[in-house]
Amino acid sequence: MFACGCSRWAVGVLTILLLTADSPVLAQVQTPTAANADQRDHSIVYELGFAGEWSRSEGFHPGGTIAFEVTAIEHWLELEVGFTALRGDGTTEMPVDVLFKKPWQISPTFELMIGLGPEVIHATGPDSGTFWGLSSVIDLMFWPKKNVGWYVEPAYEITFRDGGTGRGLGIAAGLLIGR
Repeated sequence: MFACGCSRWAVGVLTILLLTADSPVLAQVQTPTAANADQRDHSIVYELGFAGEWSRSEGFHPGGTIAFEVTAIEHWLELEVGFTALRGDGTTEMPVDVLFKKPWQISPTFELMIGLGPEVIHATGPDSGTFWGLSSVIDLMFWPKKNVGWYVEPAYEITFRDGGTGRGLGIAAGLLIGR
């Protein structure tokens, strides 16, 4: 995978996730009631967008991503399954990931999620093969309309291949469609 020495970022994301699980600041976040029932979470959210990954050794590699997200436990757990295709230096990498994300509804139009999960990556080209990794994300979702919005999702991943590890920074951004 694309290599980058940025393990402090992953440790920071995990630390934030653990420390803010019961944060008093986030405890003031709005929760749905009968009065604001139209602001409830969507039962399923589709994501379609641009993706990219960067490393010092290989530079930036662009691609696309598609995913869907469901609410497993209201206000506590979202599950996201995503597929990405990244093209770079004669290879195509296709990660499939499952992310377990903790949501916070900051306002009726803004949602923050922090997540972590496994991924399986299939690479084609000279370095073809299938290997696995772990991905951590911070997901920022903006909902200017009830069922249409956009998202930005910075990520950090660690991959395990042929007895070695790789690290990479990623970004995804695009359209949200909620149901």
